[in-house]
Amino acid sequence: MTTDLRVLRPDDWDEWYGKVQLAFGGVPESAEERALWNDLTEYDRFIGAWDGTECVGTAGAFTFGITVPGGASVRAAGVTMVSVASTHRRRGVLTSMMRRQLDDVRSWGEPLAVLTASEPAIYGRFGYGIATQQLRAEIDTTRVRLSVPDGTDDVRLRLVKPDAPDVRDACEAVYARQVPTRPGMLERRPGWERLPLLDPESDRKGTSPLQCVLARRGDEVVGYARYFNKPDWDAAGPTGAIELRDLEALDPAAYAALWRHLFGIDLTATVKTYNRPLDDAWQHLVSDNRRCDVAPRDSLHVRLVDVGAALEARTYQTPVDVVFEVEDAFCPWNAGRWRLTGDPKGASCARTDDPADLSLSVRELGAAYLGGASLTSLAAAGRVRELRQGALAEVSPAFASVVAPWLPHGF
Repeated sequence: MTTDLRVLRPDDWDEWYGKVQLAFGGVPESAEERALWNDLTEYDRFIGAWDGTECVGTAGAFTFGITVPGGASVRAAGVTMVSVASTHRRRGVLTSMMRRQLDDVRSWGEPLAVLTASEPAIYGRFGYGIATQQLRAEIDTTRVRLSVPDGTDDVRLRLVKPDAPDVRDACEAVYARQVPTRPGMLERRPGWERLPLLDPESDRKGTSPLQCVLARRGDEVVGYARYFNKPDWDAAGPTGAIELRDLEALDPAAYAALWRHLFGIDLTATVKTYNRPLDDAWQHLVSDNRRCDVAPRDSLHVRLVDVGAALEARTYQTPVDVVFEVEDAFCPWNAGRWRLTGDPKGASCARTDDPADLSLSVRELGAAYLGGASLTSLAAAGRVRELRQGALAEVSPAFASVVAPWLPHGF
């Protein structure tokens, strides 16, 4: 089948986006959400596959800066809105879009491509590895208690309107200070501050409008939490739930104060979280983690588009000097041997003819890149091969992160 693959034009956006919606179930979005994605569309980075006058495939790539181990922000293409019409599946449309997109990302000089997957099984064949996970929990606040650190009582909390400009700006300032502290976090470019404030009434499903509480110490905002309250009752009394959207804090006392607030809201029995870091600190404040129903799931998938530039862009927990034999059938410019030399201060990575110490595919490099998956664990699954005895024990700790990598919001 021959399709015309071309850059998205503004006049085609409505049809193009309609095909995205149809591929994801056909449920129409609110005018507010639709307007946001329209405004955020970077037309020169979005493509469509056309069969005559019909759009049969979609894919986009937002411009992001993502934090990597060491705190640097690295340019990354945020792959999004990938779909193929049900009438045109298994005809090479997806592969042609992935081919075009990765070629484009390389030409833009961006060493990484990242995405979240509606179906995780799809993207491994294009070189994406699961690099971060997110924590889901349902905490029984009728039985679980919090033990908070000293200073928590000094933090003042105030309920505020989430979309008030001064509140939005204060929350964004806290978020921006957190971005360099954890791999996987995204810098919010102009316009993206609207994403966590989306609150179409049609999506609430029985919850309250979005609520926000600010944490202050003196005149400084040191944290915030945004959440929904879903009231409910049974014969024994109230069984409402707090559904947390996001929470950020600049110190342990502010963090604990916000969680204590969520636990103590009247007429509720549960706090539900859907996207928190694997090492989120509330797990060390609770009295009984068995009543928190914790479960991880995949989140950010990472693809190294330029192996040398990507590995140079981050730092390493311990000194490392290793030669990788990299397999990359889809982006052959990455294939071959690379010598990585690095430490906590910086790194260099260049092609070499020296014998390889470890052999792996670009998919495994993506999984380990942010420190979320260890090379040792990947080797135990047969995904990394040790060619020089002892190399794995030397290299795996270097790729680790002192905090779990985490993607705070989707795209």
